Amino acid sequence: MGYERPRGIDLHIHSSASDGTLTPAQLLTRAAHLGLGAISITDHDTVSGCRQALAVPLPPGLQFLTGIEISSQPPGGFDLPGSLHILGYGIDTSDDDLLRAVDKLQEARRKRLPEMMARLRDLGIDISDAEIRRVVGNSQPGRPHLARALVQKGAAASIDDAFARYLGNGRPAYVPKYRLPWRQAISVIRGAGGIAALAHPGLITLTGGHQLEKLVRDLVEAGLEGIECYYPRHSERETRQFLDLAAALGLAVTGGTDYHGAISPDLEMGSGPGDFCVPWELYPALAARLSGRSRT
Repeated sequence: MGYERPRGIDLHIHSSASDGTLTPAQLLTRAAHLGLGAISITDHDTVSGCRQALAVPLPPGLQFLTGIEISSQPPGGFDLPGSLHILGYGIDTSDDDLLRAVDKLQEARRKRLPEMMARLRDLGIDISDAEIRRVVGNSQPGRPHLARALVQKGAAASIDDAFARYLGNGRPAYVPKYRLPWRQAISVIRGAGGIAALAHPGLITLTGGHQLEKLVRDLVEAGLEGIECYYPRHSERETRQFLDLAAALGLAVTGGTDYHGAISPDLEMGSGPGDFCVPWELYPALAARLSGRSRT
């Protein structure tokens, strides 16, 4: 390839365009410094970070894949709390249908934080706009930033404590967010020329006797083409389970750290606890799937 074999990749990274702390340009520079062979910026419900990355020179030896992480409403019939996260790879960041979908999601995000701040005020905790701005910096404000503001104010002992007491699902300051219907999430990714992949399946909690494989098969019938097998919070058994499922269903295998910069101090881009890393071989296989495909 003309340069030393890279030691790994990271296809699940968040920039300051959503809730990460590093700009897209900083992520590219850091990835090159770490010797990674390829990365994808998969910001929550926006392609702004990818567009910024595409506008700067790519460091030598680093491959870049456009991406997104869409918060979707889970399929009916599955007792699944929260969002179903769908990753999109190799998307056209100027696709009209995709942009309309993310605009709707971003508008909902902008309205959500003030509502949560109002609920905190009702609980006697007044977080000001200035306090949020100090925490957010150049990022898009979200729950992690509000959690950090609560910690700085002394209203919570840690970010986890802030979520457990105030901001988590079912807690007093929690406000449900708008989610794209799951079929539409997959459809807009495919329509933008991309591959839709299920994010961190090991974090999905199904109750009522439902099986993850049944959920994945339903998603595949709607156009899902990949699954995130390599993830820092997956056990070795789970990783093997997801690799076997991907092989059985003919799915692309993806992986990443879910890196957010300073918000995730226990992670480095491309690596995690123990000897976690995402094999380089995943990238050329994914790129081959994307090569020459037409929009559907």
